[in-house]
Amino acid sequence: MNPAQSPLRPDLAIIGDLIQPGTRILDLGCGDGALLAHLARTSEVRGYGLEIDSANVAACIAAGVNVIQADLDQGLADFADGSFDYVVMTQALQALARPDLAVAEMLRVGREAIVTFPNFGHWRARWAILRGRMPITPALPAQWYNTENIHLCTVADFEDLCRRSGWTVLERVLLDRAHRRGAAIALLPGLFCEIALYRLRKPASIVPVG
Repeated sequence: MNPAQSPLRPDLAIIGDLIQPGTRILDLGCGDGALLAHLARTSEVRGYGLEIDSANVAACIAAGVNVIQADLDQGLADFADGSFDYVVMTQALQALARPDLAVAEMLRVGREAIVTFPNFGHWRARWAILRGRMPITPALPAQWYNTENIHLCTVADFEDLCRRSGWTVLERVLLDRAHRRGAAIALLPGLFCEIALYRLRKPASIVPVG
């Protein structure tokens, strides 16, 4: 099915609800372009996707999505400060060589950044480590020797990075693996959250103008 016509994944639907109509978006690791195609169709959002996989690049082109084939670890030097209203990265942060620099670059080229990642502090991951094994969970399904994840973090780790970097957390959405909120997550977020979503911004004094 063409990504311009297929239903959005639940996590992308949540992100889509955070994007204001008529804005500019850069989607890092955009996959088949489903989010960009949906937003262009429903909210007149304009933007680009960056994607390294050739098959996904072809799917984006087929869906009419503006896409650039690029490695996210190479940074965003081709984009000027404040080029976009939103820069989005879903489930790729933990696979990058320097996640901290990646988020800093997102907030350089975008007024806001929206990031999602698996929470390594979830109880299933903790239980596996207590048993002396690397975790394999629904949110982290790969074996230790073939995983793309190289910098896993917990919700507490990420929030500590935000504090030390001076990034303002505008919104935090903590979900289970089916992308649902719940009472257990609200009570003990670090233990029961499996997927974390953060909407970030630099302090107003250093947001680029343009």
